[in-house]
Amino acid sequence: MLTKNMLDKLNEQIGYEFESSNLYLQMSAWCKAKGLEGSAGFLRKHAEEELSHMFKFFDYLEETGNLPVIPALAKPKADYENLRNVFEETLAHEKFITGKINGLAELALAEKNWATFQFLQWFTAEQHEEEALFNRVLDLVKMIGTDGRGLFLLDKEIGKLKADK
Repeated sequence: MLTKNMLDKLNEQIGYEFESSNLYLQMSAWCKAKGLEGSAGFLRKHAEEELSHMFKFFDYLEETGNLPVIPALAKPKADYENLRNVFEETLAHEKFITGKINGLAELALAEKNWATFQFLQWFTAEQHEEEALFNRVLDLVKMIGTDGRGLFLLDKEIGKLKADK
């Protein structure tokens, strides 16, 4: 059984995951408009993955006999300075989400809600992977650069990365 506090926090997380999907989809659109096909495809796949995370929370609430409630969503930023800025913002956002997931896990432990704590373990591992992935992208940005032909090569390399690994 979920406490009201846990239920409220899990419903909030549904919103955060949905906003993550919208943010990455908007970033994908920005990349596509700039001719950065590899980055656009990578971010679109990542948007789809974030949507699947939202559904995991949604389904968990239903499975526990609770009503999932989708909160109002913030409109994502639509314009970016450059590709480096896009991926710096993705990493910052993933760190924000990691903090939220960790907070949920702490609450589950405090409430001795072992089922929810177990459910959240997948997300804690996933967030580790997400941060590592976006750190890797930023490493590529630093190595290859975003000037001239470097941007073309960088976009191709990002397009080769898997959004789910």
